[in-house]
Amino acid sequence: METPRQKAQQLQLKSRAERKKQARFRFRLSRSSPIFKLFAILGPGLIAANAGNDAGGIVTYSAAGASYGYNLLWALVITTVFVAIIQEMCARMGAVTGKGLSDLIREQFGVRWTAFAMLALLIANTGITISEFLGIAASVQVLSNNPNTPLIYLIVPLSALGLWWLVIKGSYRRVEIIFLLMSLGFLAYIPAAFVSHPNWHTVALQTVFPQLGLDAQYWPTAAALVGTTLSPYMLFYLQSAVADKGISASEYVYEQVDVYSSTLFSNIISAFIIIVTGATLFIGHHAVSTALDAAFALRNLAGQYASLLFGMGLFGASLLAAAVLPLTTAYGICEAFGFERGVSRNFREAPVFQSIFTGLIILGVLVTLIPGLPIVQVLIVLQDLNAAMLPILLVFVILLTNNRRLMGRKANNLLLNILSWTSIVLISALVVLWLLNVFFGFTL
Repeated sequence: METPRQKAQQLQLKSRAERKKQARFRFRLSRSSPIFKLFAILGPGLIAANAGNDAGGIVTYSAAGASYGYNLLWALVITTVFVAIIQEMCARMGAVTGKGLSDLIREQFGVRWTAFAMLALLIANTGITISEFLGIAASVQVLSNNPNTPLIYLIVPLSALGLWWLVIKGSYRRVEIIFLLMSLGFLAYIPAAFVSHPNWHTVALQTVFPQLGLDAQYWPTAAALVGTTLSPYMLFYLQSAVADKGISASEYVYEQVDVYSSTLFSNIISAFIIIVTGATLFIGHHAVSTALDAAFALRNLAGQYASLLFGMGLFGASLLAAAVLPLTTAYGICEAFGFERGVSRNFREAPVFQSIFTGLIILGVLVTLIPGLPIVQVLIVLQDLNAAMLPILLVFVILLTNNRRLMGRKANNLLLNILSWTSIVLISALVVLWLLNVFFGFTL
């Protein structure tokens, strides 16, 4: 016969077991909750959008602010809508088909078009990868307050080695978390804007009621701003990342939140870069041709903190894009020609993927460390090629998302087709205008 004490102990044990069971049940509920799923899926959109704010993008935004103050912020607002629409279609294709963009181009349009697209992607991304390592070098110069600092020869190779080790030895989830942490570097541009003391009433007024066509370079600059905000490698990376992460069509609503919120965040950061330079360099009549020019001019006009914050943001932006660009190239080429790919696969499982990624990083470092190499003109041409690729790829994207045999019920509806075709036509017109200005000096 049980004593009252034994009964009390049994009741206590039963109560503990019941509490543990309830706790496990609550945990299962939390893991299946919308908030948990959103945080689990969050990543591809944020990384793709922030990688677009790379060293070349920072130079473009800085030049826009230095030349026209806040009078090009309107273009960034419109571009935000364009980017959101295009990125959403790529993410949707990745979730529905489980395949990357180059894989679908090969399946639906044949090997010739795929080879053309991959050759252009390789050439353009190689040049821009080099520019990202140049951005890392420039950020070291800014943070050390010395344009001739020998730290470049230490920090650039170490950064490259860190990025290579992360991807070669890491899993997809680990790589994604590190990339997301790198994205925090963009937050430096927000306090940098406030340190520059802009007139916020003027910022708002010129965003809504800008002075259009201030000189012959106004519209080409607006076109460059659009071209650098939506880069082809962003499309390839986003769709491949969604497919590689295994996001299904049933979970796609959470990826939509990721894409839309990330696009908004990224372009807000871009706006703050324009505001920083508009509040200082435009008023001080300082021209900008490189990110280094902008950072050192900021030191003279807005103080050391503004320059340091600008340099921190440049370092984070360049580091993120220096990893994403080689990854995008490796993903695209391997998908196009049927090679194994993925950051979760080792060298034996995916030798072509890992070789392309490694080779681009090594090339970027070697070119960056050549003293006094006049590569600015070459990089400009390669960025122009990157922009020229954009309209072609956008047509592929919209044709694929309208393929009901491929997309089923997730194909574009009439409203989305109107918005997407409008976006593509306007983006293509601006990119063509930009290229005509670069190669033939054409202006409106």
